[in-house]
Amino acid sequence: MKKPSYHILVCNSFRMAGDAQGACTKKGAPTLLQYIMDECNDRGMDVAVSTTGCLNLCSQGPVIVIHPNNFWYGCVETEEAIDEILDALEEGEPCEKYLISE
Repeated sequence: MKKPSYHILVCNSFRMAGDAQGACTKKGAPTLLQYIMDECNDRGMDVAVSTTGCLNLCSQGPVIVIHPNNFWYGCVETEEAIDEILDALEEGEPCEKYLISE
């Protein structure tokens, strides 16, 4: 199996009980998931996209993490935000506007 160049993790707020309770789900993270996958495919990016359980940054949700860069992004609520993050990723840089940790 060929390892993808990037792995994008999208918090979907699932907790131990299995219920989506946190801010990421309530602020639309599940609907952004398909957009991220489609946009990466349209751009020809070598990316795997996965959902995660709660990343414990609810006040900054929706949260997205990109590996291997270890870029953590918060308040990623729109398709425009995704576009800005992917534009920066293609340039090999973090998108400072949404960056919460690197």
